Amino acid sequence: MKMEAFNPYLPSWEYIPDGEPYVFGDRVYVYGSHDLYNGHVFCLGDYVCWSAPTDDLGNWRYEGVIYPKTEDPLNREGKMCLYAPDVTVGPDGRYYLYYVLDHVSVVSVAVSDTPAGRYSFYGYVHYQDGTRLGEREGDEPQFDPGVLTEGKDTWLYTGFCGVGDKSRTGAMVTLLDEDMLTIKEAPRFIVPGSEYSVGTEYEGHAFFEAPSIRKRGDTYYFIYSSQVMHELCYATSDKPYADFSYGGVIVSNCDLHIDSYKPAELPMAYGANNHGSIVEINDKWYIFYHRHTNGTWYSRQGCAEEIHIDADGSISQVEMTSCGLNGGPLKGEGEHPAYLACNLFTKEPSIYVGDDRFPKIVQEGRDGDEEPGYIANMKDSATAGFKYFECKGIKKFGITTRGYAGGVFEVRTKWDGEPIAKIKIEYSNVWETYMTDIDLPDGVHAIYITYTGDGNASLKSFTLLCD
Repeated sequence: MKMEAFNPYLPSWEYIPDGEPYVFGDRVYVYGSHDLYNGHVFCLGDYVCWSAPTDDLGNWRYEGVIYPKTEDPLNREGKMCLYAPDVTVGPDGRYYLYYVLDHVSVVSVAVSDTPAGRYSFYGYVHYQDGTRLGEREGDEPQFDPGVLTEGKDTWLYTGFCGVGDKSRTGAMVTLLDEDMLTIKEAPRFIVPGSEYSVGTEYEGHAFFEAPSIRKRGDTYYFIYSSQVMHELCYATSDKPYADFSYGGVIVSNCDLHIDSYKPAELPMAYGANNHGSIVEINDKWYIFYHRHTNGTWYSRQGCAEEIHIDADGSISQVEMTSCGLNGGPLKGEGEHPAYLACNLFTKEPSIYVGDDRFPKIVQEGRDGDEEPGYIANMKDSATAGFKYFECKGIKKFGITTRGYAGGVFEVRTKWDGEPIAKIKIEYSNVWETYMTDIDLPDGVHAIYITYTGDGNASLKSFTLLCD
């Protein structure tokens, strides 16, 4: 029996952002950086890999550590972090892993005979005279490599452009030779950063970081994180090295711009940086991206949503959901963990990851402890939203909660709708389950749970029952 697929698609105790998904054989593999729960900076872990059968996208398998940070000769002491990687299949059929360490601006490469490794250090991208890319006079620093191999050529996309930094021009592409290391054509710029986007079609959505490349038919899709950080945008061209035209936003990890269920400029989650790409799985296309947990930038989790590519090649922005890879709504019966919340907000809107005023998804223990996530810091007006569920004959609604809080949890099917159930809770330092009757019509629904009252509550799960 196939397993339901959720967001985040990996276990709630795993933190793999910057996801680059690929289908190799009958499995989809996701490569990303590796955050730690309660980490103090980005990308503290070694590279690991997860994969799933293409026909069972809820059934993810841990492939283990595929590349330790100390494998790179520049990092034998492990003092530098492995930033976002990408993988491509070279002309020789081997798998090549491209990455950048956090304190140097050169591109490192590792290689493996299989998709899930283990990968071994291979070399550094360099000019024909041996000078490493990023170290020649005039080179801009290298960052976030994305790669695409066609025949004997490999296109390497890199770049980082902070707002206000005129020393960074934009996203660049470099052509590599058959050995996957030697530069055939020097870097050229394809999408401008914010300081060079005024008056162009990219203004307001200029390149920031996270370059990724995919090809669909005869069209190249360049996916990137824009200057506002929380959104993944795309640009298209009929060639991999020039003439990219801005397409739009694919996903925002605070759901900004989406107006299908709320005002377009109202954020519905706490966003920050974003990184991911698109992939075709069984004739459907998906965008992989990440969300932020623990109230910080440094414990990010992979999510995915189905996207629709129109006949003209355009992609409309998609909502964040709890059921991204599932192919439809989740089963609207039984207990559902609170960490599946795709919306998290209070009456005080905030686009970016906030402070202790806001609710946050956390877990017990330390990084690596296989403890289920839950929502903490639910103060007055804190709301968790879950989308979507196929409900039939639901008559009872329950929550499992704890905390020094005295108030009421209200249940809605719209973020601003009227409550269809209310549950009074009392102060408790252990998990307590409360149940009430609910009037929930049959159909596909979102579930919004809002706390009103004093103190600070945590939400572990909610339950839908037929009787």
